[in-house]
Amino acid sequence: MSDLIQSLLNFLTGTGIWKVLFTPTGEGHGLFDLADSGWAFNPTAWQLLVMYIIVAVLVYLAIVKKFEPLLLLPIAIGMMLTNLPGANLFHLDYFIADNIDFGFILHHGGFLDLLYLGVKLGIYPCLIFVGIGAMTDFTPLISNPKSLLIGAGAQLGVFVAFAFALVSGVFDPNEAAAIGIIGGADGPTAILVTKTLAPALLGAIAIAAYSYMALIPMIQPPFMKMLTTEKERKIKMTALRPVSQTEKILFPIVVTFVVGLIVPDALALIGCLMFGNLLNVCGVTDRLSKTAQNELMNIVTIFLGISVGATASAANFLRLETILIIFCGLAAFCVSTMGGLLTAKIMNKACGNTINPLIGSAGVSAVPMAARVSQIVGQQYDPTNFLLMHAMGPNVAGVIGSAVAAGVFLSTFA
Repeated sequence: MSDLIQSLLNFLTGTGIWKVLFTPTGEGHGLFDLADSGWAFNPTAWQLLVMYIIVAVLVYLAIVKKFEPLLLLPIAIGMMLTNLPGANLFHLDYFIADNIDFGFILHHGGFLDLLYLGVKLGIYPCLIFVGIGAMTDFTPLISNPKSLLIGAGAQLGVFVAFAFALVSGVFDPNEAAAIGIIGGADGPTAILVTKTLAPALLGAIAIAAYSYMALIPMIQPPFMKMLTTEKERKIKMTALRPVSQTEKILFPIVVTFVVGLIVPDALALIGCLMFGNLLNVCGVTDRLSKTAQNELMNIVTIFLGISVGATASAANFLRLETILIIFCGLAAFCVSTMGGLLTAKIMNKACGNTINPLIGSAGVSAVPMAARVSQIVGQQYDPTNFLLMHAMGPNVAGVIGSAVAAGVFLSTFA
């Protein structure tokens, strides 16, 4: 009988309900701390409640508001799983040690520890870039190479946010670099840089990056109207020249070769991006291209989102640094938008008023949302003005630019 009672007690104390209510002193966020002298209210118990509220908000934004649902929903579920008491699905300490014992993780890690290996080893972001490359049409950039300058100008926010985070005194150079990359508006790139330079900040940075990408239609238009005149917004650009099949095939090969020579640390991202694009344009690998665009992207997106969400434990996420990351990320995004707009304005003056500066806001690498915003704002002032294809040039250039910026940070601080 005593064995049965002991078994029942062991079962009870092993449940999540018990661990929500009671935890050994200093070992969790239960409502009450258990000690030899009795039990007492745990002042950190509110953290779990706040995390569950954040999970609910993210689920609401993903399902009801449709804000980046393909990633925000998996991230929210990952956050929920990692914050369930007693689950032991993820252990961030395993991955931020100086010498990571991958053998120990494979034998003793939880389910989310195993999934997170794809993030830590840089596999998921690169596979995502294969899919992005397969879905991206670089024709507008090939037709108008000057767009590359706008994409470069739109990386201004990356370095401004890096400088701001660094001088704040709260973050070290590695963490500041990871925060700055939010300004590139490229989720996989931000994840790749952060998992290398500041893995403890991954949850906050990923959530900030994808949230601001979803809010592009709200964030960018005020700056577009503030930095351009009505006359500039009505500029009609000439049709892009046709691009041959040979140019489409040579472009990914040449870009991979050049970037690999200049910024080797960006080669993993750029190489995968251009490989995916080559699958799409070469004309003989349709099956591989469709697989990269659909099955591969969908599967990796699930793994990536859940893994990133798993890093957002209550103890790791609910800190002053998270608020600063969200603020710096917003500043980076706004400055990147302004950098692209100002670069386009300068180019417009230099080219005899033939470039509509509104396409400058598309220089951030959120493809194709930023280009659509340029189109929408332009048609508010002239319904016959079609800027979408012109804006796609800076937009895809921003993808390359953010990957190069990531390579610069990795080569400098990794």
